[in-house]
Amino acid sequence: MAGMKIITVNRQSPNEDHLLQAADVIRDGGLVVLPTETVYGIAADGSNPEAIRRLDAIKQRPGNKPYSLHIDDKDKLESLVQEVPVAAYKLMDRFWPGPLTIVFKAASSGTIGIRMPDDSIARRVITLADVPVICPSANLAGMPAPVSFEDAVKDLRDKVDLGLNAGATSKGKESTVVDVTLKPVKVLREGAIPGADILKVANTKIVLFVCTGNSCRSVMAQALLRKKLSEAKRTDVEVLSAGIMMADGLGASFETQELLAAEGIDVSKHRSRRVTKDMINKADLVLVMEGSQEHRILQMHPAAKNKLFLLKEFARVEGNDLNIPDPMGRDTRFYEQTLGIIKEAVEKVSQII
Repeated sequence: MAGMKIITVNRQSPNEDHLLQAADVIRDGGLVVLPTETVYGIAADGSNPEAIRRLDAIKQRPGNKPYSLHIDDKDKLESLVQEVPVAAYKLMDRFWPGPLTIVFKAASSGTIGIRMPDDSIARRVITLADVPVICPSANLAGMPAPVSFEDAVKDLRDKVDLGLNAGATSKGKESTVVDVTLKPVKVLREGAIPGADILKVANTKIVLFVCTGNSCRSVMAQALLRKKLSEAKRTDVEVLSAGIMMADGLGASFETQELLAAEGIDVSKHRSRRVTKDMINKADLVLVMEGSQEHRILQMHPAAKNKLFLLKEFARVEGNDLNIPDPMGRDTRFYEQTLGIIKEAVEKVSQII
């Protein structure tokens, strides 16, 4: 080996040609010392046996022990794993991109650690390489993980092909590793993110109420459940609301604000949100007002079937109609009746969540 080539890159405005060089080396089976926000790593093509052999030799790692994958986009995850538990969606929503490695059941067999780094250089190189990128810390076995380029390359100059020098890493600490194949999830290694923060996010239950416009019914349900949980001093549940069709940023209807004010609840600062797949993914319970909303959510995310219910299923029902009709444009009495049904159902939800 001729020795490592070193390129200095600017984190704020990296030269694309330099990143392309790094991507080419990885794609061609070489090894690249690469910055992330945690520590410097040795990036390689995880599907190239020779690249993995070289990495194993540097890391003195058993050949049957897999490396974690680094990805540049959350959408790539589902093709790599058997399933994505709700706890994982919560953790990704809060900590990705960032210093968190999540262990999943691999799509093939066994388990796989996956991280989406919060470093524009690392993510861009991963994108350009267009291969499965593994990136263990750039240190010899038994040595500390390097947080500066100088520490990363001092023992590697004759062992890797290219080094990108972007200065010190921002976190200066390895990623936290959490196993979501276990219930409850387990922190395997505490790193840049405290283990207590991981467990709090993973174990917080999320209830999502959905209506048409997120200005009446879902607002009522969200406000009433938040009040019940607050009265019970519950801090382990997050309550969200969204609409199927409404654009973001609109306030609650006047009637909704007036009725909730009589309940001691101020929703004057509420702003509507359109429901997204990410919201559905991270929710433990999705409660809709009408069958049409149930159908729309199942179109968006069929896997939500087992956590999706009509809210009226939790109220005493006369007849077979489980829809809670939209009060928008109706009189005050209709709004009051709607609030009454939602209040009864929310009371039941608060007891079981």
